[in-house]
Amino acid sequence: MKPTKKPSKSRPDKSQPLLRQLAAVPAKLFSGAFRQQYGALCFRYCNAGSKIEILVITSRERARWVVPKGWPMKGKKPFEAAAIEAWEEAGVRGAVKRKPVGRYTYLKELDDGDVAPCIVDLFQIEVTKIENDFKEQGQRILQWVSPDEAARRVREVELKSLLVEFRPRGQRKFGLG
Repeated sequence: MKPTKKPSKSRPDKSQPLLRQLAAVPAKLFSGAFRQQYGALCFRYCNAGSKIEILVITSRERARWVVPKGWPMKGKKPFEAAAIEAWEEAGVRGAVKRKPVGRYTYLKELDDGDVAPCIVDLFQIEVTKIENDFKEQGQRILQWVSPDEAARRVREVELKSLLVEFRPRGQRKFGLG
């Protein structure tokens, strides 16, 4: 007797453009099930301050280019959570702005294989300190690139736009090292 096969969950094909992925899971999009995350747009000045570089990192599971981000943290404000994610995922610290510089959406594959649409509020962090010893060191690749190159590397269309159009807010900080 053959074992019965469980019906498979509807999952988006990650190789497809985002709109096709979304079309594969329409119930997720209209059920009010968006989850909140907080991300860090980490940057530093280069060329005597005339240009900036943006930090991109690889995801742990699929080695896709992303920015540091994560779930809300109990007792932490959104900008504080973004700063903690930047430290844990990339070993960077700096001056973080309290208001988001933008927001983007993406589909997060959960541990159980299901997907959840997420909204990421993105907070600017001017990096003033880089460490080589941090929580996820060795699990990710980190690279400093131009805003255009950062946009080319990430998959999410809204994030691409935020990276290309990003202009640092506030006064420049010093002390990178």
